[in-house]
Amino acid sequence: MNMESEWTFRGDRILRVVWVSDMGISDNPAEVLITYSLGSCIGLTLFDPEVRVGGLLHSMLALSRMDKAKAEANPCMFTDTGATRLIQAVLDMGASKKRLVAKLAGAAAPLDTHNSFQIGERNYTVLRKVLWKNGILIAGEDVGGRTPRTMSLYMDSGVTTIKSGGAEVAL
Repeated sequence: MNMESEWTFRGDRILRVVWVSDMGISDNPAEVLITYSLGSCIGLTLFDPEVRVGGLLHSMLALSRMDKAKAEANPCMFTDTGATRLIQAVLDMGASKKRLVAKLAGAAAPLDTHNSFQIGERNYTVLRKVLWKNGILIAGEDVGGRTPRTMSLYMDSGVTTIKSGGAEVAL
């Protein structure tokens, strides 16, 4: 379900929340795109350092073919259609595929103690395939495990950070 962006301010920065099954794109150096609670969901940031355009996707299910009606209503719910949509959105804003810096987070199994559903693993595999098909290399990732993550993209620098377990690190 797409929700309207939530904007908050932290000092001179504008925080724009990207909700589950949604994406945000920006060329505003004052913005930070942020998404919370990446468990089995997967987050993707793309940033073109030359034109300073980027975006953040938070998708929850791997393949859109499992529910075509939902995928049509909200392509960002699914990793395959959401990643494709994010790539196209940043390209439409002037980014170049060959300059895109891609970073991934999430794909964990926080509640799946027996690893029977493998939602996170499937999200990760599908995202890697979409990026590979588009010739986009992964520059950094923090995936797997059992811990949820918060992912942020700082539009002024292109830095992607991951916050988990009280610590925040740059990818």
